Amino acid sequence: MPNRCEPGPQGIAIRLNRVREQILLAERRYGRPPDSVRLLAVSKGQASEAIREAVACGQRHFGESYLQEARLKIHQLDDERLVWHFVGPLQSNKTRDIAQLFHWVHSIDRLKLALRLNAQRPAQLPPLNVCLQVNLDRESSKRGVAPEALGALAAEVGQLPHLRLRGLMAIPQRRTGLEAQRRGLAAARALFDGLRAQGHRLDTLSMGMSSDMEAAIAEGSTLVRIGTAIFGPRPSQ
Repeated sequence: MPNRCEPGPQGIAIRLNRVREQILLAERRYGRPPDSVRLLAVSKGQASEAIREAVACGQRHFGESYLQEARLKIHQLDDERLVWHFVGPLQSNKTRDIAQLFHWVHSIDRLKLALRLNAQRPAQLPPLNVCLQVNLDRESSKRGVAPEALGALAAEVGQLPHLRLRGLMAIPQRRTGLEAQRRGLAAARALFDGLRAQGHRLDTLSMGMSSDMEAAIAEGSTLVRIGTAIFGPRPSQ
């Protein structure tokens, strides 16, 4: 594995540093403390070698959506420094492996899935960090708990001993223009603040991707999920 960050044939080092600079500028622009926004490099569809190039540049948090692909990469890289986030839709028949392999799950939208992850998390591992996925715009094409049901789900998940409820994840309806994007993302921030006011000790608002990262940071995101802007287009399968 390379031990220093330098431009490689895929250009990942250059793009990764550019994204980091954009995050820093947005933090300053919107009065956020330095390093208050974590960068999650979404590596789904990318080869292990591409992840290695990002690791050489100090990236430690990676997001995956497909269990079979992620399992292979986690074993190939075999690096205890890396933190693996599952960001894709959860399926009941795959929760056991996810509970064993990952450090974070961002896409819990039903109590049934949380119960399975809790029961299947190995006792020797620390609690699994989880976020609840909320369907902000009630889009039928997207998963997520309805905003009005979020409080009840948070109360149930927060009691599970092998899970640690960290916050919310949102994928808002696609909008163009900074102000329109901010209006869409503000709803997630309001839900997040509402749960904290109810006593939930949340610290993670997972929202913002390559197309709306600045708007997400402006609206309080603490974790942005960036794929294309770091790795480029996913290779054809």
